[in-house]
This record gives sequence, structure tokens and C-alpha cells, in this order.
Amino acid sequence: MAAWRAVTGVGVLLTLLSSAQVYADERDLYLFAQWAGDHETRTFRQMLVDARLYGIVPIHQLLRSASDWRQCSAQPFAVAPVAQWPAVRSTLQLLKTLTDRGVLPRYEVVSAYRNPALNRCAGGAVDSAHTRAFAVDVLLPSWADPNPLCQFWQTQGKAWNMGLGRYPSGRIHIDTAGFRTWGGDFSAGSSFCALPGAGRPQSK
Repeated sequence: MAAWRAVTGVGVLLTLLSSAQVYADERDLYLFAQWAGDHETRTFRQMLVDARLYGIVPIHQLLRSASDWRQCSAQPFAVAPVAQWPAVRSTLQLLKTLTDRGVLPRYEVVSAYRNPALNRCAGGAVDSAHTRAFAVDVLLPSWADPNPLCQFWQTQGKAWNMGLGRYPSGRIHIDTAGFRTWGGDFSAGSSFCALPGAGRPQSK
């Protein structure tokens, strides 16, 4: 009986890991568990629970730093300073709304908070919303249509103070640090979701 329970437990664990497995980034639950063993995340998790935002984004994705962490000799995950947690909550509230309304039915967060040194090394803008914990970079499945996201930004983005950008890599940047949009050359004019007359360069 004990052996059966052990096998069943392993099966459940593998099922959970499989269902949460990322499709674009090596920083999975296994790597996160190793990192979290040496870093404090309990208070951050409790903040999310208290705000009823825990699980909106899997914790190992929400704490991913820049994708260039190896090249920059940095940590694969990072917890934003406590003073910036309101920014985390505002962007998670937006992601929850986008998910609940079917605008983003499925996505993977590949970069969230970055400390300023890592952000510089990774080529981020000096005033990047990532350094203030407002931003996430996401990847959508190949079948996903980004137009509903554009339509949400055009009609409700200002109320959310929402920034929306898309890079040549296919990543989409979402934040709550200012109503703006940009595309491959970091100007609003190159955005897949530009408003008429827009063209000013933006900070990512």
C-alpha cells in the first residue's frame, strides 16, 4: 500500500510538472526549486495570497529575471524589493483581467522584475518598467491571435495605464507603467497596435 501511494504521489507530481511545463524557457520548476532553496520567497508569496493574486502567473514564471541571466552572470529568478510590490499587484490585476476576458487565454511569462544591473547587461532601457516591477514579457502560443490584446489596449489601455509592445523576437511586453505602445524599432509607429498619428519612441 505504501509503495502504491509512493508511486501514485510521483505520478501526480509528474503530471503537475508536465501541465506547468514551459514551452520557451529553460527556467522550469526544477530550476526554481533549486534557486528557492537559497532565497526567501515566502513573504512575497504571502503578499500574493493576501491580494488574491497567487497563481495568476505560475510563481516560477513570475520570478524569472532577464532571459540573458547566464550571459550576465546573474540569478535566473529575482524577487522585487518590497517597495515595488504594489507595481507587481497592478500588473497581475491586469493579467487576471486579460485572462478572465479571454484576451490572453494562454501565455508564458519569460521575464518580469530585473534589477538595474541585470537590466543594463540585458540591453533594457534605462527607465525600463522591468526595473520597477511593473512589466512582464510574455510569449503566446503560435496559434494565438494578438488582435484581441490590441483591441483591449486601444479601448481600455488608458484606464489601466497599460504599456504594450512587441519585439522582433515575438515577445510581447505588458506593463502598467504608462499608456503607450511600440514595435520593433521602439517607436509607436512600428507597433502592431498603433493609434493614428502615433510615432514617438517609447521606453520598454
